[in-house]
Amino acid sequence: MDFSKLQTTSKVTSEWKYPQGAPNRTGLLQVDQGPDHKLYWEEYGNPDGEPVMFLHGGPGGACAPVMSRFFDPQRYRVILFDQRGCGKSTPTVASHGPAIALTRNDTDHLVADINALRGALDITGPMHVFGGSWGSTLALVYAIRHPEHVASLILRGIFLGTREDLLYMYQGNAAVFDKTPHALSEPGAYVAYPDEWKAFVEVIAPEKRGDMMGAYKAIFDSKPGDDAGRQAQLRAAVAWSVWEGAISNMIPQAEDPGKFGEADFALCFAQIEAHFFANDLFLEPDYITRNAGKIAGLPIHIVHGRFDQVCPLTQASRLVAALEAVGAKPATYVRTNAGHSAMEAQTVLALTAIMDGLARF
Repeated sequence: MDFSKLQTTSKVTSEWKYPQGAPNRTGLLQVDQGPDHKLYWEEYGNPDGEPVMFLHGGPGGACAPVMSRFFDPQRYRVILFDQRGCGKSTPTVASHGPAIALTRNDTDHLVADINALRGALDITGPMHVFGGSWGSTLALVYAIRHPEHVASLILRGIFLGTREDLLYMYQGNAAVFDKTPHALSEPGAYVAYPDEWKAFVEVIAPEKRGDMMGAYKAIFDSKPGDDAGRQAQLRAAVAWSVWEGAISNMIPQAEDPGKFGEADFALCFAQIEAHFFANDLFLEPDYITRNAGKIAGLPIHIVHGRFDQVCPLTQASRLVAALEAVGAKPATYVRTNAGHSAMEAQTVLALTAIMDGLARF
């Protein structure tokens, strides 16, 4: 049988409207002491253009130059930066260990960092705030606290981060996996990605699978005294990272996990995520939906993949309902035939079209 005509990827290929540019400048901004957190940043596009603050996902992810391609380089001044402990920012879990990298690494400090970066880059007026996944969470929290700094919110793959949202992704049927690995006993992303789920679950001993996030965090919090322990910790970090990377695409790239399989990225990504999730994102319950009235005056644009298994579409539905309840219907709400990743082709097209269509200021 010839399967050569089957779709092999849902990721963007030739759909980009704008070419990859080089950064105008880069820098490292110190935003804290004890530890000395420094943020790596890059600026793309028109230095005199409308500022766009790009907030990457995770928490624990990082930016990449390709993320500047959603924006018309003649119109926008695009700021990419790596959040605390991520990417080229310092210190990281990989370079300094979690005890240092996770100190003063929480949502309040990340919000303050955005304002510090605004000041350092001389952004004095409103800016577009563009965030996906955890970046959508951080964008919403920032806008709730500083609506005067926000010209518009452009959000992709809404993540509200409640307990049920996290259980969908990380718990699923893990508690019964040892005896009935194919049981549909609980809702979860495992239903669509059984092979990837098996690899994620089997890192944890069967008796500890009743709390997968807790079991993984226990491994991350351990202080291995030998190489075997360090390798076990790294295997857990890579398993956590690769699981999320795989299910981010509607068609998983099973043979190439990309950055998610790289040791340094996985250590940072997995441990920062586990740190934030164990602390409920450092937010009060339902913080975003309860404070929707504070962003009712802002233009809000939402793009969400219908087949998103990292942040299921219900999260966008809950946000939209909260906004509509305070008379703030989103300016745009697009459901693409895509998965979670910002690099899914239909999502790229939708986000680029929204940025092209924003009212100028």
